[in-house]
Amino acid sequence: MLNLPGNPKRHLIIFTRYPEPGKTKTRLIPVLGTVGAANLQRQMSEYTIFQVQELQKTIDISVEVRFTGGNSQLMVDWLGLDLVYQFQGEGDLGSRMARSLFEAFQSGMEEVIIIGTDCPGLNAQILATAFEKLHAFDLVLGPAIDGGYYLIGLRQPIPELFVNIDWGTDRVFQKTVDIAQKLHLSYVSLSPLADVDRPEDLPIWEQALASQMEK
Repeated sequence: MLNLPGNPKRHLIIFTRYPEPGKTKTRLIPVLGTVGAANLQRQMSEYTIFQVQELQKTIDISVEVRFTGGNSQLMVDWLGLDLVYQFQGEGDLGSRMARSLFEAFQSGMEEVIIIGTDCPGLNAQILATAFEKLHAFDLVLGPAIDGGYYLIGLRQPIPELFVNIDWGTDRVFQKTVDIAQKLHLSYVSLSPLADVDRPEDLPIWEQALASQMEK
């Protein structure tokens, strides 16, 4: 598809980890074992990418996968040649996200969204809504029920949103909103979704798979 005049250059960045046993979904290892936890990471990433491919059928977006663990060749062997792969680089989650956004805007993108692969409730419809909301708001956030966020969307790089935040805690979403308010950014929240990080979260994933089978 061509980017017609007035059609913003939209970019989606997927943050994931190469599914190496023992290095991923570590809080689930006591229940699933190292291989089982890595397989879950593998399946959840593939599920997210499927939703993104569904979205690409309806709106014109470019997509890249930012990964940790493994290397570019392992990522290609896993997810194929149709995606762009980029190593997340050094630093905490905030600096890695800020860097990926900065590089996307530098390359000419106008609306950029970052998502993870931990929320099976994140589907093509929610992603389409997020891009739609970016027309009207400086910041779009998808709150996770555990206090983090599963999606962040911006129209320009705002590095302040990614510093002095205790990543992995239940204050991430609220702290991000507080910073946005101090910066006088207009923002909107999407529907809250549940992450799959702990043993008690596994039914959420099973439910998502079951509903996918029904389609």
